[in-house]
Amino acid sequence: MANQIAEAVTAAKVPRVKAIAKVKPQLNVFRKYWMFYVMMLPAIVLLVVNNYIPMFGIMIAFKNINYADGILGSEWSGLRNFEYLFKTSDAWIITRNTLLYNSAFIVLNLVFPLAFAIMLGEIKSRFAAKVHQTIMFLPYFLSMVVISYLVFGFMSDEHGYLNSSLLPAFGIEPVQWYFTKEVWPYILPIVNTWKSMGYFTVIYMAAIIGIDDEYYEAATIDGASKWKQMTRITVPLIMPVITIMTLLQIGKIFNADFGLFFQVPRESGVLFPVTNVIDTYVYRTFLTVGDIGLSSAAGLLQSVVGFALVFLSNWVVRRINKENALF
Repeated sequence: MANQIAEAVTAAKVPRVKAIAKVKPQLNVFRKYWMFYVMMLPAIVLLVVNNYIPMFGIMIAFKNINYADGILGSEWSGLRNFEYLFKTSDAWIITRNTLLYNSAFIVLNLVFPLAFAIMLGEIKSRFAAKVHQTIMFLPYFLSMVVISYLVFGFMSDEHGYLNSSLLPAFGIEPVQWYFTKEVWPYILPIVNTWKSMGYFTVIYMAAIIGIDDEYYEAATIDGASKWKQMTRITVPLIMPVITIMTLLQIGKIFNADFGLFFQVPRESGVLFPVTNVIDTYVYRTFLTVGDIGLSSAAGLLQSVVGFALVFLSNWVVRRINKENALF
């Protein structure tokens, strides 16, 4: 009996001893790197205050907000705020536009910046390379208000460069660009690519610079052309960066650049069938109805869908190559 009691006591102590053994290394790590944790503290506080505390507002998406009663006092509406996004006659149009435009942006923001990053990497003069990088990166810092006026300067009906100078030089009649919806599915991707290309190009260039020159020297000795060096060395070695940037963009596929779709077309009603996306539709609905519950429901839906798409895309990447996965 005494032996059984001793064995039971020993068995009870074993998990506790193991737990203590696990805690001690963690405490040692904290003591060793405590200064780094202190340095992280302001960023963590900012993240909590800026990103997590406002998530309290998620409940607005499920309430029929009454300003007199406040957020907590307003009655619950269930999923009725989400229904308007799917039951309205414009639901298919805004969903289609949002997904197709963002899909095109993902492809264009991969192909062109990657190509320019590779080409800039071939420029031998450092000064010339810096000048090209600066020129390409400048549009990224411009607001969509400024860009909308630049586009207007090109496509104004009377004084735009296209109608007043370029088209007459080729004997083509002036075009009313802001009343011709067929051209805008091409104009908006061009504007978005021009604005964001510098940002993605710099990221891909940083990844390319990190590749060891010995790979290219060995390939040159073996007689590999520039095309083969690009397809067999450059692209495969920066594939993790390409994958991460693509996954981050996929997470925003249900979100649209409000300035691009609202400012650049200049609120032309004729263009709504090809320029109206979820964000602009919600904004116009809010201006008309004034119901923040509808706007919150749309924002929550966009976030949840983006979150799910990132996990799904990352799962697919992990199935193909774990090293290229985001997490």
